[in-house]
Amino acid sequence: MRARIRDGDQAAFARLFDEYAKAVYNHAYRLTADWSEAEDVTALTFLEGWRLRTRIDPEGGSLRPWLLGIATNVARNTRRAARRHDDALARLPRGERVPDFAEEVIGRIDDAERLAAVRQAYGRLRKQEQDVFALCVWSGLGYAEAAEALGIPVGTVRSRLSRARKKLAGFPGEPPPASRQVVGDRGPAKEEMR
Repeated sequence: MRARIRDGDQAAFARLFDEYAKAVYNHAYRLTADWSEAEDVTALTFLEGWRLRTRIDPEGGSLRPWLLGIATNVARNTRRAARRHDDALARLPRGERVPDFAEEVIGRIDDAERLAAVRQAYGRLRKQEQDVFALCVWSGLGYAEAAEALGIPVGTVRSRLSRARKKLAGFPGEPPPASRQVVGDRGPAKEEMR
């Protein structure tokens, strides 16, 4: 049988497998202490045995010791490869934890919807009211600064902003704009009372 296996007789090698697969598997299990890994070692042992079949001495007894020797080397190489793999993974930089961005996405969607509603309400204002509203409320300019920016009197800024606030008073989800304080809305006497 040795000579036939050495010459590449597949039927003879299949018989060798049938005779010694259980012994190789049990040996592999004792070496690895893992059923799955023992199956892998057994398969690799017979694959390696087929590859090394030309090294079999044509004279001799059982091929069991030869197969168990291959199984021992395969198990050792498998453990070594696993250690190398684990070491390589340990050297990789740790990935930063990816934060949960669901709340941010929801906030952005809410902001986008809110901005669309604001733009719609803002669009109902006349052009002059939009200019004053944008400068005084959104950009935080005082009446005098807005008047200077637009080249109009301070009283005109006040009246346009007042009209804009009244038109926007019913904006959903917001307190009426009239309750918002604009920089420069207080006179000098009111500033001191704060």
